[in-house]
Parts: sequence; C-alpha cells; structure tokens
Amino acid sequence: MNLPALLTLSIAVVASAPDPKPPNIVVFLVDDMDLSSCSPYGAKPRVATPNMERIAADGMLFTHAFVASPSCAPSRAALLTGLDPMRNGSMLNHSRPKPGVKLWPAYFRELGYETAAVGKTAHYAQVTTYGFDHASHYTYHDDACVEAAADWLAKRESDKPLCLIVGTNWPHVPWPRRSALPPENVALPPALVDTPATRLAITHYAAAVANADRDLGLLHDAAREHLGPETVFIFTSDHGAQLPFGKWDVYDAGVRTPLIVAWPGKIAPGSKTDAMASWIDLLPTCLEIAGAKPPEDLSGRSLLSVLTGTTDRHRDEVYLTHSGDLPMNRYPLRAVRTRDWKYIRNLDPDAEHHTHIDKGVAGDGRVLWDSWVAKAETDPAAAATVAHYLRRPAEELYDLNADPAELRNLADAPEHAATRAELRAKLDRWMESQGDRGLETERALSDPRVKARANGEAG
Repeated sequence: MNLPALLTLSIAVVASAPDPKPPNIVVFLVDDMDLSSCSPYGAKPRVATPNMERIAADGMLFTHAFVASPSCAPSRAALLTGLDPMRNGSMLNHSRPKPGVKLWPAYFRELGYETAAVGKTAHYAQVTTYGFDHASHYTYHDDACVEAAADWLAKRESDKPLCLIVGTNWPHVPWPRRSALPPENVALPPALVDTPATRLAITHYAAAVANADRDLGLLHDAAREHLGPETVFIFTSDHGAQLPFGKWDVYDAGVRTPLIVAWPGKIAPGSKTDAMASWIDLLPTCLEIAGAKPPEDLSGRSLLSVLTGTTDRHRDEVYLTHSGDLPMNRYPLRAVRTRDWKYIRNLDPDAEHHTHIDKGVAGDGRVLWDSWVAKAETDPAAAATVAHYLRRPAEELYDLNADPAELRNLADAPEHAATRAELRAKLDRWMESQGDRGLETERALSDPRVKARANGEAG
C-alpha cells in the first residue's frame, strides 16, 4: 500500500474512533463540619484528619469555598440543582426543591452516566424522589452507609461511567461521648465562651470529625480500587458545626467549608486556590468534567478552569441565605460575602434568635448553652456573647482581614459607611433578581415538617 493510501486509512481510523469514556465522578459529603476541623487548612487541629490530608495532597484545596445556606436541606438542594435556594424552592430546612426543577441525576443520565446516592446526600429520604438509579442508606445516622457504598462499588457490574454521591452523617449530632482529645488541649474558636462544658463539647465534636475522616478514607480507597485511578474525587461539607454562631448562621463558621478536588493527570497534586467558590458551582463543574456544556440559566458556574490552572479567579462575591425550620431555628438572614468583607441583613431583628443549641436536648448543645448562661451571670464578656447570640441588629458588617472571627460589627461605623452602602446595594440587587422580598417572602413559606416527619426525615 502506498503512502497516500496509508495516510488516508490512518485518518479514517482516527475519525471513526469512539469518543473517550467520560470520567467516573465521586462526591463525598460530610455533615456539619467547618474548616477549623480540617487539618489540611492549617488551623490548630482539634483532631488528626489524615485522609483529608491525603486527598489534599492528591488534588486542589479551595480556601474560599462556601455553601448557599447553613442548614442541611437548603444547602444540599442548592448542590443538587445548581440553583440558589430561592430559585430552587428549598429555603426552609426539611423542604425540597419545587416541582419542575431539574435535579442532578437527570443531567448525568442524559450524558450516559449511571447515578447513585448512598447515605445522606439529599435531605435523608428526599433522595428517593430525585431520580437516582440507586439510592440507599438515607435514614438518620445510618452509620453503615459508607461501608455499604464500598460494598456496592465492589459488586457493581455496569460498564457505564458512574456519578456517585456518598454522604456520611458524621460529624452531625449526636456526637460520640468519648474522645481522645483532652478538654484542656482544646483550641476554642474566639466566638465561643470558654467553659468546661464548651471544651467537653468540642472534644466530642472532634471524635465525630475523626469518624468522618475514617469514612472519607474508606470511600476514597474503594473508589480508586473499583473505578480506577482516573476517577474525579470531590470532598466537601454541607455547612459548619452545630456550635453557636456556626450551623444556622451565615458567619464563616457556618458557611465556609472545606472543598478539595482530586483528578489525577488533570489537577496538579498538592495545589491550592483562593478562588471564591460556592456549592451551586459543583453541578456545572461536574457537568463540564463529564464533557457537557452547563446550562446558562444555572446559578452556579463551572470551576473547571480553576481546577486545571487556567485561572485563579472565579467569583467576586457569594450570596448567602438562611430561613430555618419552624420554630426552633427560624431566624431569616441574607448576606453577601466578598474576599474582604461580609454584610449581613437580619430580616426580623425584633425577634430573638434560637436554634437547637439553646432550645434543644443535651445532645444538640443545650448543656453547652446552659453553661454560657450561668457564666454570663458574673462574667460581662460571656454576657455580651449570650446577648449577641439571642439578639441581632438589622445590619452587620465585618472586615474579614482585620476580624476573621466576625466579632466587631462595623455597620454603624461612619468610616465604613461607603462599604456598607456598596454591599447593601449588591444584596438588594441580588435579592431582586431572585424574586426575594425578604421578610414578606419568609412569612409566606409553608412549614415542611409535617410531610418530612411522615417520610421519616430528620436533620
């Protein structure tokens, strides 16, 4: 055969070759964990998290990743729709996306993927309505879920690419009652009141974080063994810990969470980015990884160019919402967070702020809270913290470079009036774009608890 004929044959073979199989994608979610518990982030570790360190060494660590809302159902619904809570309809905890909203599995089925969800992925039993090809172990604190996911992977026979989401219940309360961390060795976040009960609670939380890290390692190893080394692996948390000023609040302790993405051969190992990212970005990111063009009408935007090192910028700000669940955690908030500043609008400042922490049972944090109230009787600093927990001004403004713990509200400081006005206007425009009328919208929300209880949901 002459050379031109050979070239023609080679070109024909290349042209007819099938497209490469898109990568398997595994997303691992922990439940109620903030950055201060994740040792790759450099904070004083409360507990060793070697598997988190292992994933970080394999991929890219995001230092400025945020969830859309600091409670379970709205946060997860935002992840699984790529839409902000107001747009997808899941604002109150226990609520689910409204009918007609396209959900995560539908996108990946269209791309030829098998989809699976094991453990707490959506909000407990809600996952059965999302359309996953396989869903299991979604009841409250089903702590065998990660082992079940690993077993399912070992037995899986499909040759389709897989998009798998696995969610451990750790470190959601109730926390283990035993911990290897001595209370005297605890490094308390500056927003918390230092009492023996607070320190003991942190040790119990640390034990729960250790359980989450164990689960992460188990799933990561199973994914690499059964899906191959080229698998995309994403690790993140749905919001902060159930500690005062964490979960149920839009302070960074409630909404800034770990996000680490590993993709061998595509993402530089041990890399780090300070690009601002949101959970609403994960669906379009995974779609682009799978070879699709993400829909332009999603709230989120793909992070793929950040992951591959093409750019180190993504968002200028993230927007945050919290509604609550009735009646304990109902305290509606809206906020905008830039790299340097945060502006919070408390929609009902005349109401008191209450959560599971101060109104719940002992395992929710009530013992910790009662110790704060007792100390506040004789300690002015503790009294000020208790007062701030219960009552909030209409507006809060924080300089995050000078005050990362968000302890000094600058909303009334004349020298920062221009910054407050700028961020206030940003939030106004964003709320208008969402159809969000603030307190009017909040008061029109219906209580989702009756249906949730009928479905055996918690959270």
